[in-house]
Amino acid sequence: MYRHVRVGIVILALIEPGCALRRAPAQPELVEAAQSNDALAIADALETLIATGKDALADREFAYERIRLVESDTAAYAFARAAVAGRVVQNKGLLAAPLLAEAEAFARRSRELDPNFRDGAATRMLGTLYVMAPAHLLKHGDSELGLELLEQLTEQHPDVVENHLRLAEAYVVLHDPEPARPHLCEASAARARLRSDDLHLLDRLLSEVGKLDCD
Repeated sequence: MYRHVRVGIVILALIEPGCALRRAPAQPELVEAAQSNDALAIADALETLIATGKDALADREFAYERIRLVESDTAAYAFARAAVAGRVVQNKGLLAAPLLAEAEAFARRSRELDPNFRDGAATRMLGTLYVMAPAHLLKHGDSELGLELLEQLTEQHPDVVENHLRLAEAYVVLHDPEPARPHLCEASAARARLRSDDLHLLDRLLSEVGKLDCD
């Protein structure tokens, strides 16, 4: 049975439920997206900053705070809320469970409302979360379930290169690199479709797994 391996790679921040995050300067494009009061637009603007390495913790906190102000019960909102909560935690470390539980809850809600939203993006997020996070900090899953979710999603959407990348990452994190190889081959063949931060992840995984024998 797969269990959590790397406690330090997860999504958590020291934030009390219901308390507002401190306001701080944010990138202009993120501020502009926030003016739309569209949670998904805010989350996407933050992801663009992250992909290009231009984001700071202040940007993640700003995005999280603004998204909390426009809550709605839609798959898009739930996905955005989960994604930005997770991004805040990546900077803060394992200091408090509330945001980790929040990311899990909203990713699950997005799947409930529309499992096909953005080709199952919430499932990919949830599967990765279950693989990377300590199971005792989550309510509904562990690394075994996370791996299962990622495997199923990759079978359903084999054309989505991010699915192969995250599944390969899961295998490597769980110290089972052999089944990661074909997925790393798929991701390597589609490098041009990956954003820059995912390319860094791919290169790191390739260095850990070693030479591939891709057809």
